Amino acid sequence: MTLPVAPERVFYDGECGLCHRFVRFVVRQDLQARVFRFAPIGGEAFRAEVRDPSPEPLADSIVVLTAEGRLLTRSRAVLHVLSRLGRPWRALASLARLVPRPIADLAYGACARVRKRLFGRPESSCPLLPPELRSRFDP
Repeated sequence: MTLPVAPERVFYDGECGLCHRFVRFVVRQDLQARVFRFAPIGGEAFRAEVRDPSPEPLADSIVVLTAEGRLLTRSRAVLHVLSRLGRPWRALASLARLVPRPIADLAYGACARVRKRLFGRPESSCPLLPPELRSRFDP
């Protein structure tokens, strides 16, 4: 798989502890900062880059803006991110794609409904990261 010239965008709910954990996980896996950049949903970068929002509510979703300009949400977004991280995550994403999308989105939605109760709310709208990683995040 060839990597796009520019990193793809991962937009996340800035008020969700689970989303913050997911972003930190992706940052740890993409150490060379070649694959993804990050910004909160509703932030300046999101408003500037997502011109035609999805009909789905995005506040409870991880959203990916691909290099090709596609907007991926919910389970499709998470699986896309995992597939771009390499081994073993690419294999896990391939297996998870065997689950029909409506069922995967149903599971994603169930998790989204309880995520703030289970994972709490982060102290700030951006995950706390070391200074050398902060350049990968946009407002």
